Amino acid sequence: MNILMFTNTYLPIVGGVSESVQRLKVQLERAGHRVLLVAPRLDGQPRDEQDVVRVTAVQHFNGSDFSLPVPIPGQLYEAIEVFEPDVVHSHHPFLLGDTAARAAETYGLPLVFTYHTLYEHYTHYVPGDSPRMQRFAKSLAIEYTRMCDEVIAPSESIRDLLLARAANPRISVVPSGVDTASFTDGDGAAWRERLGIPVDAYVIGHLGRLAREKNLVFLTEAVARALEALPDAHFLVVGDGEAQESMVEIAEARGVDSRVHFAGRLHGQPLIDAYHAMDVFAFASHSETQGMVIAEAMAAGLPVVAVEAPGVREVVRDGVNGYLLSGDDAGAMAAALQTLDEAERREALAAGALDTAADFDETSCAVRSLAVYRQAIARGGFFTHADDGGWDRIRARLGAEWQMLRYRGRLLVHLVQEEWGQERPAWWPGHHDEAELPPK
Repeated sequence: MNILMFTNTYLPIVGGVSESVQRLKVQLERAGHRVLLVAPRLDGQPRDEQDVVRVTAVQHFNGSDFSLPVPIPGQLYEAIEVFEPDVVHSHHPFLLGDTAARAAETYGLPLVFTYHTLYEHYTHYVPGDSPRMQRFAKSLAIEYTRMCDEVIAPSESIRDLLLARAANPRISVVPSGVDTASFTDGDGAAWRERLGIPVDAYVIGHLGRLAREKNLVFLTEAVARALEALPDAHFLVVGDGEAQESMVEIAEARGVDSRVHFAGRLHGQPLIDAYHAMDVFAFASHSETQGMVIAEAMAAGLPVVAVEAPGVREVVRDGVNGYLLSGDDAGAMAAALQTLDEAERREALAAGALDTAADFDETSCAVRSLAVYRQAIARGGFFTHADDGGWDRIRARLGAEWQMLRYRGRLLVHLVQEEWGQERPAWWPGHHDEAELPPK
């Protein structure tokens, strides 16, 4: 099968979407399929990339880690036509996601979309952030699903959330895969020595982008309280970002800053080694659709203490592979972390963590993605314009633009209704009945 993918984040960006797209591409190719990936052109990207088309992008948009792709569709047509895709897989509902929808419509291909992100938690990267902008972010993603033939949700809670928001009901749950085997072995002792952490110290760990939407002020406050109660414990943080300054300030205010260590952004084996320098993994984000780092931590044999949230509740099982807390209670999280200072408690939960990690093996997740592609193709009614010429091809591209205009129109109606509370039009589903989907 030939799979055409579009993503706004890719190498060298480090993050959940970038990592999941990379892993899916590799696994599909190992299984004998071809993947052509369209991604932004980024500083520091690999020089030699196979089956990757880069488009112009504005780097570090509004001071974030993200880029702003500026695709010129005409530049992609030749590569797409040579590739002859069977299906289009979009990983975002905007920017290159729009280009994915245009390509699918232009060439008569099924469109699959993975809902990787709770976009309303990221509006602070956009000038003019407000509750209205958050509503726009939610509506944008929901209306995009209604242009798609199939939707992938990384977790059951995200599927349920999408259905509650009246998204396209053709949703399959497929977690983003993790190379679980590679996380089983690591040299944690070397990291401890490098950072001056005693070999027998209790180490609480965290890994990820140090960004506002990750709830790191709360997490650091909870961990700092645990460090106050456990004078020999340490906190190891892997990642970088604008939230690091606030984390340092909290540690200093609590008088535990000498036992808080920032290892920076890591890749490959050094990242795996850092996991193995930890005894327990702490996580507090509310913005995840899955929490891939939780699965990585469990693959390294770490019990996890996390705040209950969409995408997290399916992975962390209270008393089985860690502790799942009902809300942002710093005292409760500190108490749970203190409890795991006992090695026997950690060992019991570590066994459960390893069992859970096996469910997220990247090979099986790629197989499940293939099943979604085949399901989209099997619905039929698709026809390719790849061999068309002249007026037929122009007509196909005009048809794609018309579909995008209809999408924008539905989005505008949705936003007006969200703002003014008006009733939805007759074709808008009041329940999740596939027959009530508006025509594409």
